[in-house]
Amino acid sequence: MSRSVRIIGIDPGLRRTGWGVIESDGHRLAYVASGTVVSVARDMLAQRLVQLFEGMNIVLEEWTPGEAAVENTFVNKDAAATLKLGQARGIALVSPALAGLPVSEYAPNMVKKTVVGTGHAGKDQIRAMIGHLLPKAAPESEDEADALAIAITHAHHRSWATLEAAE
Repeated sequence: MSRSVRIIGIDPGLRRTGWGVIESDGHRLAYVASGTVVSVARDMLAQRLVQLFEGMNIVLEEWTPGEAAVENTFVNKDAAATLKLGQARGIALVSPALAGLPVSEYAPNMVKKTVVGTGHAGKDQIRAMIGHLLPKAAPESEDEADALAIAITHAHHRSWATLEAAE
């Protein structure tokens, strides 16, 4: 007997943090909502992090997910960009954790492999599979599509964990 759960996937970024909410009932997935939280580029870093934090809190309050999944990004172009991305990831982890949600992390290759079937899939392939798996979804950005892919990955891996625990 499966139980429906609402999952939020979060694709962290300092400029744009993508989010996507799905319902998972066993192997059935349904699109709920998606979007981006944006920070103002000309603002100081601390203020931009506050903007992301407050934006994520609004999303969490409005869509009331039961679980969260965040992309575990660990490599970037340069040290300064990596540090800033890490700070945005911190917001993506802390916001749902403070809301009382369990938070899982997935590597980008795991997300691609789960959604597309190969760990080196391109953005177009991810978007195409999102359209196939969640026909009502129409992500307006790569950030939204990636966030939905992260949510799908969590739904897939949490269902396997549930099946294994039941055996």
